[in-house]
Order: sequence, then C-alpha cells, then structure tokens
Amino acid sequence: MSQTTAPVTAAARRPVIAESETTRGRRARIALRTLQVVLALFYVVASALPKLIANSAAVDSFDRIGWGSTGMYVIGALELAGGIALLIPVLQSVAAVALSALMVGAFVVQLTVFNGENAATPIILIVPLVLIAWARRRHNADLLRLVGLRA
Repeated sequence: MSQTTAPVTAAARRPVIAESETTRGRRARIALRTLQVVLALFYVVASALPKLIANSAAVDSFDRIGWGSTGMYVIGALELAGGIALLIPVLQSVAAVALSALMVGAFVVQLTVFNGENAATPIILIVPLVLIAWARRRHNADLLRLVGLRA
C-alpha cells in the first residue's frame, strides 16, 4: 500500500508568526517592522511635533478640552516617547500597549468634547498597535530581565 500524501512535519503545524524562521515568517517580520516604522513616523512627525511646537490647531484643541498648553506638551511628549520606543526592540511591545491606552483616552475625548468628529482615528490606530504588542510580546521578558538587573 503506497502513501500519496507527504507526512506533516512539526514545522508545518506551527503557526507562522513574526518571529519564525520560515520565508513567510521573514515576510511577516519585514511587514511588521515596516508597520512599526510607519506608526513611529506618524506619532513623532504628525502627532507629537505639532503639539510640541505649539501649532495653532493643537493649541486650540487643547484649550477646547480645557487642558491648556501643559496638557498639550505632556501628550506630545508621551506620543514622541512612544513613537521612538516603537523602534527599540526591548520596548516595542510596551510602547504599543502604552500608545493603545493613549488612543483609548483620545477616543473618549473625541466622543465627549468634540462630539465624535474624529473618533474613528484613535480606534483605527489601536488595531495595528495591538498587533505589534502581541507579535512582539516575547521582548517583554527581555525588558523585565533588564529592569531586574538594574533594580
């Protein structure tokens, strides 16, 4: 009796994630890294920079919220730090989670203060951030080891 199907190897049964050594895994790593760079550029250039240079639109928005320039600079600094941290391997998962939390806050503010004008934007940004946080979660152990060594 002959077999017409090839045996399934252990590697073929494992899911392809952004850390695997397969060709699909390599493509996934490249796609994920590209996504991280695009998001980092967005947070640094398009989101944090206008707040940190006190762009008139950002100033008006934060005055309308009631947080003034202090709130604007704090949010801008958090976005800048998060955007940079998305590019640092040991921090990328934590940065994605922190930026997701910031986007939840932005969503709430958009709904309550601005009557939902741009409420979809933070929700859209949360999706790739959650993907990055999940795919890069193995780096959290490295971060904990680093923090443990210095504490």
